[in-house]
Amino acid sequence: MNLVWLVLLLILCIRGYTEGVLNPEVVNIGAIFTFGTINGKVAKIAMKAAEQDVNSDPSILGGRKLAITLHDSNYSGFLSIVGALQFMESDTVAIIGPQSAVMAHVLSHLANELHVPLLSFTALDPTLSPLQFPYFIQTAPNDLFQMTAIADMVSYFEWREVIAVYSDDDQSRNGITTLSDKLAERRCKISYKAALPPDPKATRDQVLNELVKVQMMESRVIVLHTLSKTGLLVFDVAKYLGMMESGYVWIASTWLSIILDSTPLSSKTANSIQGVLTLRPHTPDSKKKREFSSRWNQLSNGTIGLNPYGLYAYDTVWMITYAVKTFFDQGGTISFSNSTSGTALVGGELNLGALSIFDGGQQLLKNILQINRTGLTGPLRFGPDRSPVHPAYEVINVVGTGFMQLGYWSSYSGLSVASPETLYAKPPNRSRSNQQLLDVLWPGQITKKPRGWVFPNNGRQLRIGVPNRVSYRDFVSKGKDTDDLHGYCIDVFIAAIALLPYAVPYKFVLFGDGLENPNYNQLVYKVASNDFDAAVGDIAIVTNRTKAVDFTQPYIESGLVVVAPVKKLNSSAWAFLKPFSPLMWGITASFFLIVGAVVWILEHRINDDFRGPPKKQIVTMLWFSFSTLFFSHRENTVSALGRTVLIIWLFVVLIINSSYTASLTSILTVQQLSSSIKGIETLITSNDRIGFQVGSFAENYLSDELDIPKSRLIPLGSPEEYATALENGTVTAVVDERPYIEVFLASHCKFSIVGQQFTRSGWGFVSVLTHLSS
Repeated sequence: MNLVWLVLLLILCIRGYTEGVLNPEVVNIGAIFTFGTINGKVAKIAMKAAEQDVNSDPSILGGRKLAITLHDSNYSGFLSIVGALQFMESDTVAIIGPQSAVMAHVLSHLANELHVPLLSFTALDPTLSPLQFPYFIQTAPNDLFQMTAIADMVSYFEWREVIAVYSDDDQSRNGITTLSDKLAERRCKISYKAALPPDPKATRDQVLNELVKVQMMESRVIVLHTLSKTGLLVFDVAKYLGMMESGYVWIASTWLSIILDSTPLSSKTANSIQGVLTLRPHTPDSKKKREFSSRWNQLSNGTIGLNPYGLYAYDTVWMITYAVKTFFDQGGTISFSNSTSGTALVGGELNLGALSIFDGGQQLLKNILQINRTGLTGPLRFGPDRSPVHPAYEVINVVGTGFMQLGYWSSYSGLSVASPETLYAKPPNRSRSNQQLLDVLWPGQITKKPRGWVFPNNGRQLRIGVPNRVSYRDFVSKGKDTDDLHGYCIDVFIAAIALLPYAVPYKFVLFGDGLENPNYNQLVYKVASNDFDAAVGDIAIVTNRTKAVDFTQPYIESGLVVVAPVKKLNSSAWAFLKPFSPLMWGITASFFLIVGAVVWILEHRINDDFRGPPKKQIVTMLWFSFSTLFFSHRENTVSALGRTVLIIWLFVVLIINSSYTASLTSILTVQQLSSSIKGIETLITSNDRIGFQVGSFAENYLSDELDIPKSRLIPLGSPEEYATALENGTVTAVVDERPYIEVFLASHCKFSIVGQQFTRSGWGFVSVLTHLSS
């Protein structure tokens, strides 16, 4: 409201405007900038150069002169408003500027009312919508594209979280909001926003306080979106805090490339920005651009270097010139009429009648938006959304006192090492495999890509419950003289954590008294009740536990098996008969006789080999049948049926031979063990006592699922107790998970797994997703 009253008070001072056609010999353009800034200095030189070039050719405006009036806002919104009103009091057909998006929001309302096009190449706030501000035109790519480029870079390097440090003004704040949206599209996010006072008001203490907070966060990828004075101050403080060392990633918006292009770097400044990534607006190479660049030293007297926004300033003047030329060619005249809004208030304390509408403003705006020319920055034309066609940036890496170009980003194809102009003739390809940049020299002079995160100093550590095992300590164990935890399960967890692209602070908390193995169901329910955030260890994934908690994917297969004492069976001279049972031997012999008889019946009438005296025929029949066992039969079969029977029989003989050979080999080479327990079925039907490991789910499974009375179940605490109980007959068998049994059997050869594994499960880590997400 204060700003509105200020505008109204200024309007009281505006007088002397008369309605009618103005001096047609001069076309007046206004420019509002802070000429003490880098962009202000460069824009002033470039716009005056464009003015001279336009006026050097009288045919461009039909003998008329172009006059650009400069107004220095000197970082002041108040002076920006004064300048705009002064221009709108005179015969100004268009205004270049303002330099900041803050004033663009304010002055665009005046431009809408008075139909004076407002063109800016530095007020690039993406929220300056053409629907709300139809007379405001951004002649350079706005921050929507710059933030998309930064989001693509973050995704390309596979980081998931960034920290945003920015000036708390409209352009920077809305730019960071846009960055947040673009990161979310790539499943990334801004984890913390550090807002600084608007440039150049930030003090060293304010920057220091914010960077100390940033230093305590887990993300080490920092996006700095501000202007030159605040930006260099941030890097100076970051250098002081050790935040320009290895492990950190800094991505600066285009303000840094402006400094690199336009001003020499002191050694102190150069040291504070080593390894930083930044963006520079890309303008394609052309003869016009090279000629203008060669003129620059003469135009600037060597006071400042040319940057892309100088090229945009030059082209913006020519955009207005081309539009005015078309306006005159269409028969238009420069005239103004009283504002109806201002006239309605005449007679009160405020005289708004001094404000006048540019009658040709709407046509001039249309001409500007329909321009299709080529300038220093490339094609001068606007897309349907009023943005310049094919916006692109160069990706810059600060190295030494200069920089190294790593590649390009374009709205057409994303990141590439080839210039965008070479890609426009090809179909757009934004696939991940097609995104490329050259190698980066990161802060700390390292070439290996930083991980992008560390364990934060201010985050709450996850409480990870770990069973305090007494037995089977190879899986989980606590050091004797330290609190360090070791074991296979711990190693798997730590390896999994190391693969995550973000930090997970945690601490292990032992569960159990250390005298006996803890109850794993109780450990799981500790997680469900939020006493622990998660649990790590040899925890079996079973149905009743999954109802209360969430499990990771199993990292080892498991399941219940039966182990029992076994006796070694010694091989005997009759071992060759063991591959087949007596019944099988009898059936095999019967088939030999039957096949021999069938073949004899089919062959003896027509085959001399099967004819002769009865004794000879019987011997031939038996010999033929049994010789097929070794495929050594000499008699030929003549009949078709005989041959068919023989082929089938030979295939059966092949199977019999193979099965017998395999079984006999196993008997002679593998130690044969025997036990009265054949598996879990034997234990279910008997009244034998069964051992189980203390704390295991085996007890509940045997009693609840298999209906084995608990009086038959004997708790055992260690492999030694297993062996003792099995040897002295305290238990007939032990039921436990396979990983434990395999460890047990490695040192106890008197016992063996009998039967098949009768449950299928695995070990996993336990959590409740709502705990972790909070």
